[in-house]
Amino acid sequence: MIAMDYGNLTIIIPTLNEAGNIGRLIKILSSSYPNAKIIVSDDGSHDGTKEEVTKYGKKADAILLDRSQKTVHGLTASVVDAATTVRTRYIIVMDADLQHPPEAVGKIYDKLLNGADIAIATRTSVENWSLYRKMVSLGITAIATMVFKARHKPVTRDMMSGFFGIRARLFKNLISRDIGGFIMGGYKVLLDTLRMVGDDTVIAEVPYSTFHSREHGRSKFKPNHMLETLRSIFR
Repeated sequence: MIAMDYGNLTIIIPTLNEAGNIGRLIKILSSSYPNAKIIVSDDGSHDGTKEEVTKYGKKADAILLDRSQKTVHGLTASVVDAATTVRTRYIIVMDADLQHPPEAVGKIYDKLLNGADIAIATRTSVENWSLYRKMVSLGITAIATMVFKARHKPVTRDMMSGFFGIRARLFKNLISRDIGGFIMGGYKVLLDTLRMVGDDTVIAEVPYSTFHSREHGRSKFKPNHMLETLRSIFR
């Protein structure tokens, strides 16, 4: 059997203080997806994340995009900045905290190769979320689905997913055409993207069973992130 080559794929990983996770993730991705490019877009870490990327990136096709001196910070800004530098045909965005299963990267890539414009990893269960956070997430997702359907925009079962693949040309066109459509200081780049694309966009889903608890570091979730998400929905 001929091994799959991932030379047309760039994996973008936005980071902020993920020293305990990023080295391990780079090793997993580089061994699992030969020739894939990895961009770690760091938003100003001060815990050794950048040093970990430099260390492990030497053995993998991984580079550091240091955003510490940027005026605007946020996960969306980190992903958008990295996307403008991509030279491959496809992009996958995932978190650095190992809550997104690396084994799903190949499935997302396969969906893109087979015609999807955007392929979204959708969570079917979540570990160790409080009832409050689960209810807020369900409520926000319901609102987004209702609003997007009314506007004839694509919807998915996991509108809040931070794990997705997209055709690089499509993503770059959105950025160059209307970068103001992205809430750069926000955290829901997929939601912004779905709001901006047309209703003819081909969407695929890749369900995965569990959104795991992080092993190292702290969650970046804050209550004001929900306000930023609502801003994105109604923009």
